[in-house]
Amino acid sequence: MSRAVVYETFGGPEVLELREVPEPHAGPGEVRVRVTAAGLNPMDWGIASRPEAAARFGITVPSGFGSDLAGVIDEVGDGATGFAVGDRVYGGALGRAIADFAVVRPPADPLWHTPEGISDQVASTLPVAGLTAAAALAAIGPGPGDTVLIGGAAGGVGVFAVQLARLAGATVIGTASPGTFEFLRQLGAEPVAYGAGLADRVRALEPGGVTAATDLFGTETAEAALALGAAPERISTVAAGPNSPGGVRATGAIDAPADALKQITDAILAGKLTVPIAAAFPVEKIRDAVTLQAGRHVHGKVVVTL
Repeated sequence: MSRAVVYETFGGPEVLELREVPEPHAGPGEVRVRVTAAGLNPMDWGIASRPEAAARFGITVPSGFGSDLAGVIDEVGDGATGFAVGDRVYGGALGRAIADFAVVRPPADPLWHTPEGISDQVASTLPVAGLTAAAALAAIGPGPGDTVLIGGAAGGVGVFAVQLARLAGATVIGTASPGTFEFLRQLGAEPVAYGAGLADRVRALEPGGVTAATDLFGTETAEAALALGAAPERISTVAAGPNSPGGVRATGAIDAPADALKQITDAILAGKLTVPIAAAFPVEKIRDAVTLQAGRHVHGKVVVTL
């Protein structure tokens, strides 16, 4: 037997349970990962709490929980190539990542070798957040001479977006709550409070307006960027769906450049990008971890350890 976080009904953190389950094994074309860390994302508790969100990903109850993981391969099924027992890896196992063991089938389930020098906790934060940030920026192409407005800049995706935009040479203004301002300054962004009057506050910081923007939470930042003179095609959203303002580019992790994670891990190893881990919880505290992450006031990433 092994352990896995599961839920039988949709709901909040209270529906999540750590249970003994039959130990899974790698079949043909599959590998088994002994999971050591799992990074939480808003999509995880969104899927677990809303049947309509789960349906979009083909998930029904009962279900496992989590999507991003890191660990070590300890079984390789017949015909599986590119990985060997003992390899450190990170990747995605939608609906089954937070467990002692996760069976994945590359390339349908994304899996990468973890570079030497990057911890499992850091690696477990990269797939969804890193790829989403890379896609959001690829859609708008920030570079030297740009002033980029990033909505939700202190969150799990925002910390990557801010630093990647800075590495591209852009000036960054990030929306956040006032308690997060110093944290954002440390990442290289000029902070500004979100909420009503956002465009006016940004204009006070940057009288010339902004040239590009990405909204990582809803539409407030996208609408402010339009009011500040940014062209719609240089504004992206990742969570607005059909509510994105006209002409703005909706995107997501699936649209990230093929080399996005290599660029991120190279930057981490070079000391040019940091991954702020706000908190790490043992798997026995899964409900506390999800409660903290779902509160939307975390500065960086939340990780579950196994």
